[in-house]
Amino acid sequence: MENTKGLSSVEKIFGPDGVIAKYHEAYEYRPSQIEMAAAVGEALAQKKHLIVEAGTGTGKTLAYLIPAIAASLAKNERIIVSTGTKNLQEQLMQKDIPFLQKILPKSFKVVYMKGRSNYVCLHRLKKVKNQAILENIGEMDYFSKISKWAYKSETGDIAELEIPEGLSFWRHINARHEICLGHNCPDFEDCFITKMRKEAEKANVVIVNHHLFFANLASQDNRYGKVLPDYTTVIFDEAHLIEDVVTTLFGLQISNHYLEELILDSAFLEITNVELNRDITKLITRLAKSSQNFWEKLADALGEETKISLPKNMFFDGAKNPTPLGQAYIALRSDLETLEDRLSNLENLSGDLETYLHRTNQIRVNLDIICLRLEDDRVYWAEKLNNRSIFLNASPIDISELLQEKLLDTTCVVLTSATLSSDNNFEYIKQRIGLNKYETSELLISSGFDYQKQTILYLPANMPDPRSDDYLLSSAEQIIRLLKITQGRAFVLCTSIQSMHALYELVKPQVDFPCLIQGSLMKSSLLEKFKTTPNAVLFAVSSFWQGVDVRGNQLSCVIIDKLPFAVPTDPLVEARTDLIRKRGGNPFYDYFVPQAIITLKQGIGRLIRSKTDFGIIAILDPRIRTKAYGQKFLASLPNMKITGKLEDVKEFFQQTKLCQDSTR
Repeated sequence: MENTKGLSSVEKIFGPDGVIAKYHEAYEYRPSQIEMAAAVGEALAQKKHLIVEAGTGTGKTLAYLIPAIAASLAKNERIIVSTGTKNLQEQLMQKDIPFLQKILPKSFKVVYMKGRSNYVCLHRLKKVKNQAILENIGEMDYFSKISKWAYKSETGDIAELEIPEGLSFWRHINARHEICLGHNCPDFEDCFITKMRKEAEKANVVIVNHHLFFANLASQDNRYGKVLPDYTTVIFDEAHLIEDVVTTLFGLQISNHYLEELILDSAFLEITNVELNRDITKLITRLAKSSQNFWEKLADALGEETKISLPKNMFFDGAKNPTPLGQAYIALRSDLETLEDRLSNLENLSGDLETYLHRTNQIRVNLDIICLRLEDDRVYWAEKLNNRSIFLNASPIDISELLQEKLLDTTCVVLTSATLSSDNNFEYIKQRIGLNKYETSELLISSGFDYQKQTILYLPANMPDPRSDDYLLSSAEQIIRLLKITQGRAFVLCTSIQSMHALYELVKPQVDFPCLIQGSLMKSSLLEKFKTTPNAVLFAVSSFWQGVDVRGNQLSCVIIDKLPFAVPTDPLVEARTDLIRKRGGNPFYDYFVPQAIITLKQGIGRLIRSKTDFGIIAILDPRIRTKAYGQKFLASLPNMKITGKLEDVKEFFQQTKLCQDSTR
């Protein structure tokens, strides 16, 4: 770490007699924390990329925050800290940053930025007051509440208000970049996005989340989408999420809702010429009909499927003749182009009209790219959600070159997470995001917890093959036995929604513990209910495998139904494995296994969250023992006792619980 006033060395900050020890009530001397802080400080000083896996309990947030603050103060450079979730953003701003502002001798400024859609747009709020945007009368009070609050708020962040999520009118009045007028907006100086950006330009450290960071990176060429100030360095916490986020934000997407919003927003256009206004109204009516026809035909083409790769003959046959769906595309495209032409010929386009024209053009361009498959480096696919939303997507197959060009070539990057390695190396993650082309420092730090004492890994013997008809019933039997040992207090983490529901239905009638299931409530409410319900059991899928923190005895068991391999028929997974194969690689060992290892490590990481936690981890999938690749999984997990006997699990749990009870 470079010298600054009062920030002279790692030991003076993190050591037994350091600044943190002096002020932190629960201070623990952690050599691994010092090792990480030194590595981060060196990387920032030398402008060299760094990748660090720091197991839970390392104290990694302070280990990167303090070097980041020191480097910013020393060089007068701005550093971005990007987190995978808003929860971690809030932890940094509410807990870690105030603590550091208290103990560090030199003052520094930190700004917290959320995505644009979290903020109200004053210009849109004024424009919609006389428009029929409320879907039901029950939203009137909320709209009135927001209208009064917006002109008093310092931040414009909707989180300041206690209002329900999903209000139908919020999309009409938030500050998302598609409807932003930028400098042409009459409320530009009062805009909350403008104010937030100005504050960020004064900051040493700006804390964002991955979605905002990469949305900003993707919109650098966009007139009004750029939100972040200039920076020299980015520290990514929860960096294992980067590939998925980048794939989404650099992808192209259109949906029936995007078209519906474009059509509805035409009501906000102010065209004073009566005849022109009548023409635009007719065009919008025609566009609504062609849009409905297109999405209905696409829904018919999907049938019962919820997600499919778009075959090359979806819109045009081999002779380039349009299919019925292709004819619907041509009609929709024609109406969009006509609307574009009509708007672009208007004299003295206002900011609202110019932005609307830009949106129309972007939808038409994306529609062309997807339906005509104009870009070879993308995978084209369709998805249907809740029988209401239909999406067409064009996702980048390989993001490595994209990140090299837009980020890694010019910016110092530090990646950290509790789960970045696979089989004790970083080759997978480096390959996926493009770091393999650069000189990159690496640091692998084990967890600060004593897994040998705090947990036991149960791998049941004689489980049938996961593909067999007997596997589901055998899994349910194992879960019931484990729950009786721990008296509930468990997560049952499943690899599919189908298996989650099936196991829930099999287990719930056979146990006396409250059983909860993902989807019955919003995630935050469901997690809170689990924490406050004695002996609860939660059946869940993907989003509960990571970013969930339940400390203490309320969570004493994590059960994983299968090794979390990616679904090979998923369009994006299929395209990536084809690319690996074309490049001479082995998709199974180069992609499926390391990806599953990292996901598995995230899942088992839900159990031990502090030095006083204890419990059982159970992996029901027999392949971890019977297949050669199973050793790669086991070698990547924390050092734990392993057993195939329920008797050992019961004995460990009883003894550990007795020891814990005796120390209270």
